[in-house]
Amino acid sequence: MRAKRAFEEGERQARERERLEQLKRQRIQAELEVARQRQFAEKQSSLGEQARIEREDYMNQIQKQKQTEAMEKRVEEEKKKALVDHQRKIQAQIATNEALKKQDRLDYLEEGKKVRDSIQADRDKIKDI
Repeated sequence: MRAKRAFEEGERQARERERLEQLKRQRIQAELEVARQRQFAEKQSSLGEQARIEREDYMNQIQKQKQTEAMEKRVEEEKKKALVDHQRKIQAQIATNEALKKQDRLDYLEEGKKVRDSIQADRDKIKDI
């Protein structure tokens, strides 16, 4: 009987040890699962943050590119405007010079006509005398 009780006590202790070991394994498995989940969440968060940073960098580069293009376009338009203004000034000078030459020619021809008329008038006077 004593041996039977001792045997049963040994079995109870063995079952208890086995139960405790099983609980320990389950607790370790649960801790490992939590750690895996946390690591996965951290990795996802890290990847998301990296993607956000890359997206922001890309958008900043695009914005800088647009600003550079806008500035280059503005400079080009200013150059074109300056060229057009210069062309208009030159054309105005040419037109003014042509008008002056034409007026000078007309004045010269008018003066020549007056001289010829005066000479003709003098001839007519001399003829009349």
